[in-house]
Amino acid sequence: MENKFNNFVEVERMLQFLDIQEVTTKRQKKNGTREFKLPIKDLYCSKGSYIHVASFASGYVRRTKAVGYCPSWQLNKRIDSEPEYFDSGNVDSLGRPMYTKFTTKGCKLIPNEQDRLAYLISFCLKNYYINRANKVARASDEYIPKWKHEDELQYANEKYNNLADAARLDYEKDIAPEMPDELTIILNGHRYNVI
Repeated sequence: MENKFNNFVEVERMLQFLDIQEVTTKRQKKNGTREFKLPIKDLYCSKGSYIHVASFASGYVRRTKAVGYCPSWQLNKRIDSEPEYFDSGNVDSLGRPMYTKFTTKGCKLIPNEQDRLAYLISFCLKNYYINRANKVARASDEYIPKWKHEDELQYANEKYNNLADAARLDYEKDIAPEMPDELTIILNGHRYNVI
């Protein structure tokens, strides 16, 4: 993995700059785990709970459960594992045993703690800070993409303008009834037709 930070001091400064708080317990510290709380509330899990992520000595970086129901999942990049071959119990036309090839996807482990923290910071920046910056909060504590919010506003404005135009036309129709095609005026006993 490419080093994005030269030393732990830079990593710690970046954590402080992003207001990411370390919430590691004594037991986690003993096991080589570091857990962090982001200053961003989770949109999908328990309302009011903050996002927690952790770096494990085993090489994993995970999103962890904080409070309420919120499943944990791995943030490491996914890679194909080496293929394994299993005897299928069948033989081909020449009598040779046939094998089945089996591959899985696994996580790319990051053995160096500094690299894990750098990966964790870049992942959080991309997926939680930048991604959430383009979301707008509604009154119901629901977050929607900014483009959807702007689209709904434009639709509401067009609908309002159409209703306002219709109301104005109704008003004008009631105040000034339609004029007849011809108008007759009588002045001094003479009749004039105005077209």
